Amino acid sequence: MATMRSDAIIGNTLLKVRDLKTHFFTEDGVVKAVDGVDFDVKRGEIFGLVGESGCGKSVTALSIMRLIEKPGKTVEGEIIFDGNSIRDLSEQDMMDMRGSRISMIFQQPQSSLNPVFTIGGQVAEVLQMHKFMDKEESWERAVDLLARMGIADAEIKAKAYPHELSGGQAQRVMIAMALAMVPDMLIADEPTNALDVTIQAQILDLLRDMKEKMETSIIVITHDLGVIAEMVDRVAVMYAGRIVEQTDVAALFAEPHHPYTIGLMASVPVLGRVNDHLAVIPGSVPNLINLPPGCRFAPRCRARVEHELKICNEVEPELQAIKLGHTVRCWLYHNHGDHQAPMKVE
Repeated sequence: MATMRSDAIIGNTLLKVRDLKTHFFTEDGVVKAVDGVDFDVKRGEIFGLVGESGCGKSVTALSIMRLIEKPGKTVEGEIIFDGNSIRDLSEQDMMDMRGSRISMIFQQPQSSLNPVFTIGGQVAEVLQMHKFMDKEESWERAVDLLARMGIADAEIKAKAYPHELSGGQAQRVMIAMALAMVPDMLIADEPTNALDVTIQAQILDLLRDMKEKMETSIIVITHDLGVIAEMVDRVAVMYAGRIVEQTDVAALFAEPHHPYTIGLMASVPVLGRVNDHLAVIPGSVPNLINLPPGCRFAPRCRARVEHELKICNEVEPELQAIKLGHTVRCWLYHNHGDHQAPMKVE
């Protein structure tokens, strides 16, 4: 299972996303769920997408997998995977790529498994479809995969049905299915959602272990900053369909710059601060059908008020570098016309 890839040079760009726009065309108007997203994922790294529910994280992942269903549509942008444009692939070629080279672990693993087939049969089916193994060989490999995922008594558990599994066991089965083909990239959408803390830690350890053994790049999608801190190498913070800050994870936690990122950090409880009140970001996420002019975070931004920045309500800032490897979408740091940024980054 864990084989070294001689053709993969760790550190080279595996996935390149440029100006990705995925909109949903509803009776009420166009929902701009993902509206101009740019990022790269390198070979052998773990990349994080973090933000509140509804910010566009999962839609970004589904766009990469080309699993957007009507009324949604990817209307613009490039998705380049290992030098090939995913948007230009035929449906058959895309089906072949899913599972074999790019796999995804979806939210709510138990609902993602087929309730009428055993878990061993579902893992084996992946191997039959993509590796053309016979039933006996694929079953043996499926049991081995389940055992590698830390499922006790894998030979017995392989004959169980999804409803007989705990949440943690179901997540391990989904990971086994996703990694069965030793893919180049794994997208994990809220991999620890609704799991208790102990099981969360086990799942994250499992993903890290698989990444080290298989050199698989991983995109972790989560609202949990704790998962980001523990898992990822680089991270992009999303808000209202846009990336507002992107850097390596150490820099993000040491010195966040975008007011939204700072607000997210301040809203996380810290062990030992029992008497402190958790900070709250005022207001709510904007309606993606009727976005505010200028910066999308401006109506909720305390820094805009503090620095009396009129431009925030008039012109949307671009995602620009404030230092090497660290980009931010905010008028606190960027000049524009007569506007002079009030803050400088050393």
